[in-house]
Amino acid sequence: MGETGLTLSTLLVVAIPAIIAITFHEAAHGFVAWKLGDPTAHSLGRVTFNPVRHIDLVGTILIPGLLLASGARFLFGWAKPVPIDPSKLGNPRRDMVLVAASGPGINFGLALVSGVLLSVAGLAGAGEGTLAKSLSASIYINAILGVFNMIPLPPLDGGRVAVGLLPAPLAFRLAQLENYGLYLIVAVLFLLPIVTRGIGYEIDPFGSVIRPIVLGVVEIVEAVTGARMVAGW
Repeated sequence: MGETGLTLSTLLVVAIPAIIAITFHEAAHGFVAWKLGDPTAHSLGRVTFNPVRHIDLVGTILIPGLLLASGARFLFGWAKPVPIDPSKLGNPRRDMVLVAASGPGINFGLALVSGVLLSVAGLAGAGEGTLAKSLSASIYINAILGVFNMIPLPPLDGGRVAVGLLPAPLAFRLAQLENYGLYLIVAVLFLLPIVTRGIGYEIDPFGSVIRPIVLGVVEIVEAVTGARMVAGW
């Protein structure tokens, strides 16, 4: 993201694709669970593209907004969790992998769709305007949501995928981190860089590990779709 400051245009360029990305991510979880036998999310109205049903005031609006305003290196937030009852799934262990993977999967799909639209916009001579900036933001936001959520640590989607794929003893141990996973992520991604920067040797897992993977995904989207990201959005 460019160092543009928190202007109205920047907010709109970032906020709209972010809301779409989060909404589709959560709806995908509920939809796949519904189709695999668990109607819980569907019965609560969570299998919908209405963002109001998924937005968490603090996690979706307040925290990302504060990070954006402060010029943070990356955005962090969350939506209201989609309720899933594994006992209602046909094959709980296998199906939970599919349910968990559907969220990041839809984000990678949205990144590709945004790339196609950005490529079309470029061919139509609209490759530098607000629409192109919003599509560029959409590619990056969906890439980072997909990559971040595939970190193999519960309660993130990647952790639940790992629990479903690992041998039972390892899966059980990993699943026990469910209640502490977010605290570990905040400590590693936020606190560790601050502490280590203070002692003169910064350790930045986001910058050194996650961001290169995200940029790799963006490069793949550009290569597949022919799109070119707009700088400075």
